[in-house]
Amino acid sequence: MKSYRKELWFETKGRREFINITPQVERCLDESGVRDGLILCNAMHITASVFINDDESGLHQDFEVLLEKLAPEKPYSQYRHNGFEDNADAHLKRSIMGREVVVAVTDGKLDFGPWEQMFYGEFDGKRKKRVLVKIIGE
Repeated sequence: MKSYRKELWFETKGRREFINITPQVERCLDESGVRDGLILCNAMHITASVFINDDESGLHQDFEVLLEKLAPEKPYSQYRHNGFEDNADAHLKRSIMGREVVVAVTDGKLDFGPWEQMFYGEFDGKRKKRVLVKIIGE
């Protein structure tokens, strides 16, 4: 069995952003040489997420609205966590969107359904953060 590991690094311009990482993950799959197996992609920061959904700007705006309703950024004083930092909302948003995804690999391709794409979700950006890509298989 083959094993492959790579870290993808991101530094967003804004506090919150969704980045389609499907092309980078597909490059990792090509580099790994794995034809059949599994890919794990996880955010290695507690205020970021990796998730699968449609790459449609209206949907991304809907995510933003939903997340802001469930865990509004301001006022910062509403959160007990916000002492040294002002990012309690980002921790909650990450919990909602999830930490990681696992995708099957068949014939050297991601086993995605129609319209599925992989995203990095940043909820407390403007600094370097990473996503782990781990691929195992034959």
